[in-house]
Amino acid sequence: MAEAELVEVEIETEEGAFRLGIDEARAPLTARNFLAYLDGGFLDSATVYRIVTLANQPPDTAHRIEVIQWGWGVPGDGREPPFPPVPHEPTSVTGLRHRDGTLSLARRAPGSGGQGFFICIGDQPELDEGGGRNPDRAGFAAFGKVLAGADVVRRIFGRAEPAEYLERPLRILRARRLG
Repeated sequence: MAEAELVEVEIETEEGAFRLGIDEARAPLTARNFLAYLDGGFLDSATVYRIVTLANQPPDTAHRIEVIQWGWGVPGDGREPPFPPVPHEPTSVTGLRHRDGTLSLARRAPGSGGQGFFICIGDQPELDEGGGRNPDRAGFAAFGKVLAGADVVRRIFGRAEPAEYLERPLRILRARRLG
């Protein structure tokens, strides 16, 4: 992802701000979905509600990951998302990989994602298509990366709790396009 081709956005949190680059060229469906949440103001009141570490995953987890997950609503809160799920854009099609700082779309089954996003902490190849994190092996749809503020992302990761889902979610104060 050449930075000049990316749509830049800033996410302001209680821990500080970080800047993301959204790759509309290689992951157009997933990028448009994220930007619809952003431009619609749905991420201004979002939260970081899940921090997955090597220590807080169930002991029988075969393919462990490390991510911070955030977005509109919290899974299971009963609210209907404002937009329909987005079709799955696998890493084999986009050429994007789950490396340190990659922004990706959370999902249960392929094509079920929409309002939840995560940032990889370290390289996470098990999240690429063919990786073993999910039994369907379809992977997740990577669509951007952290451009600045990796220290803030690490600080957020440092707020992990004993369980993946946070008892005290971290607030997103503002999310906006830059430029």
